[in-house]
Amino acid sequence: MKILLSGFGVVGKSVIQLLEEQRALLYAKHGLSPSFVGVIDSKGAAIDPRGLDTALLLETKEKKGTVGAMPAHGVRDAKEIDIITESEAQLLIEATPTTVRTPGPALERLKAAFRTGKHVICVNKAPLAVAFPALQELSRHNRCQFRYSGTVGGGTPVLALAEEVTRGCEVVSVRAILNGTTNFILSKMDKEGWDFDKALAEAQRLGYAEADPSSDIDGIDTATKIVILANGVLGRPCTISDVKIQGIRGLPLSTVQAARKAGKVIKLIAQINRDGLSVSPQEVPADSPLNVGGSLNCLGLELKTGGEVALVGRGAGGPETATAILRDLIDIWHSIGSAR
Repeated sequence: MKILLSGFGVVGKSVIQLLEEQRALLYAKHGLSPSFVGVIDSKGAAIDPRGLDTALLLETKEKKGTVGAMPAHGVRDAKEIDIITESEAQLLIEATPTTVRTPGPALERLKAAFRTGKHVICVNKAPLAVAFPALQELSRHNRCQFRYSGTVGGGTPVLALAEEVTRGCEVVSVRAILNGTTNFILSKMDKEGWDFDKALAEAQRLGYAEADPSSDIDGIDTATKIVILANGVLGRPCTISDVKIQGIRGLPLSTVQAARKAGKVIKLIAQINRDGLSVSPQEVPADSPLNVGGSLNCLGLELKTGGEVALVGRGAGGPETATAILRDLIDIWHSIGSAR
């Protein structure tokens, strides 16, 4: 399968490394032989319809800072959309780190892929948060496969398992912890008695939080994930504008301590019910499945006939997200094989 990769940061490099490690197994078990015919980063691109040398790709990125400097195949000034529309690739992996404030470029890349008949694996949450229903319709109209399991839960197959669990069951409500950074902060406040600022600083020191942690602590990241879950698993068309969002920025330690005295903990909860979609800090009983510590995520589903189901796992990270991409790739490969 010929693949075009957009985004060559931590996730993009992890994808290439994982596929190379698994190359023999992928062919033996699935008859799949992936070939990267194009890689785009923020400063350039590398293109070869015969397939790029992945070791040289990684070396060039490490030494030169861009794949655009790759000997013979590097391109410095080509437009991303032109590369996508003109590429012979069968599939686009969208792995750039955009935000819901600037989803436009990623959105245009996905549209260009679908319009030229390319299947898509997307681990960029932003375009899905603002235009999921439209992207899903465009993929169906052009008979393209669309997978995005790495957008929620990283390496933990949250979306796939949620879809399996809810098959044939009516979902009454969803309550979930979908952001490891905020869960780490709240866990430190609860267990160690730290105030918000100290817990946030520790999260940044350990690499859980970015220098600008707004997306995490203001609830935006969690909101994007609940939108993807609502659309992709529950078939509930919505965008991030439909979510009521309240983050944990500046949460008083006294609030956490009061909950603790009452036998509860404060968690940033993403919720879907009859009233709509919301993200807010809420009290959770200490013995609840949602009381997970550290940077763990938890998805809680209340089913009309199956009771309550909870799934716990680790969230995002380069290798973890690459694992999700690999699962999606295998899924698409078998889907298009069945169609043939």
